[in-house]
Amino acid sequence: QVQLVESGGGLVQAGGSLRLSCAASGRSFNSHAMAWFRQVPGKERVLVAGISWNGASIYYADAVKGRSTISRDNVKNTVDLQMNHLKSEDTAVYYCAVGLEYSDEWSVGPAGFGLWGRGTQVTVSS
Repeated sequence: QVQLVESGGGLVQAGGSLRLSCAASGRSFNSHAMAWFRQVPGKERVLVAGISWNGASIYYADAVKGRSTISRDNVKNTVDLQMNHLKSEDTAVYYCAVGLEYSDEWSVGPAGFGLWGRGTQVTVSS
């Protein structure tokens, strides 16, 4: 069964850090873009960070730029998101997603990503 499983979410105080991990199983996504999105109730799912298949292209949303680092391990079939200096507005459900093969197009939005994890909740208390 092909699936993505996120982990690492939780409750953290403002200013703290979290490392989200996404493990893919069932097949390799080494040639695909990978990304993290987040969503709060009543709002659209938005792209937080993305990384191309070889790591040459990396995208960060302005809201997390300078505070977050996305990385991938194509041997382990994982993609991580390190988030530092967390703010209350970072509170959301975070989703891992698989994008197009050999893509570095980050404006496609959620529709450009075909496989999703179930999400992990991040709550930042102020």
